[in-house]
Amino acid sequence: QVLTEAMEKYKAPGNCVSLNVPTVNTPIWGNISPGIRAQELKIQKILKLLTSGITAFARTLDGTEMTEEQQDALALLCNTQYEINCFRKSSIHPTLNPKFAGLCKASATPPPRQLFGEDLPKQVKELDEEAKAVGLMKPPSSAKPQAYRRHHPYTNTRPRGQPDRAPRAYPPTTPYQQKPFLGQSQQRPAWKMRQ
Repeated sequence: QVLTEAMEKYKAPGNCVSLNVPTVNTPIWGNISPGIRAQELKIQKILKLLTSGITAFARTLDGTEMTEEQQDALALLCNTQYEINCFRKSSIHPTLNPKFAGLCKASATPPPRQLFGEDLPKQVKELDEEAKAVGLMKPPSSAKPQAYRRHHPYTNTRPRGQPDRAPRAYPPTTPYQQKPFLGQSQQRPAWKMRQ
């Protein structure tokens, strides 16, 4: 309750747009997942606390002269607000169509009242035309597709009438000759049949 009263006490001035907490544009808000929507509401609450703190700190400053520490503190606080808004965009980025990813780029100026800008339809139209132009200018792939060849496993390429392979020549052998066994040659003598 104390924080709520402090937030009401130190509201951002109406002419200071940079201290507003921007809301998500209606077309995008209606299409994000419930999980991201719940996260977005929590971040907006944190931003409201931060902007109230910046406003309270700014009221303590003398507009004619500021110390170096006061300037650094104010710059750090305002940059924190800017980074949080950039994080909000990056969290919503996965739910967008890839060709509209440019909407989530960090802008040089803080968003005024809506996170993706007041001219969202104009931005969407420009990104759509840009995507079409890039698609038309995309160079063809350098890899050439290989021609399809039908496999013929049983096709004989030899002329008709010739054998598939040359006849195998076998070396002459002597009767009952065996190959060497363990380096020793074994040979049985020839024998004759008894009459």
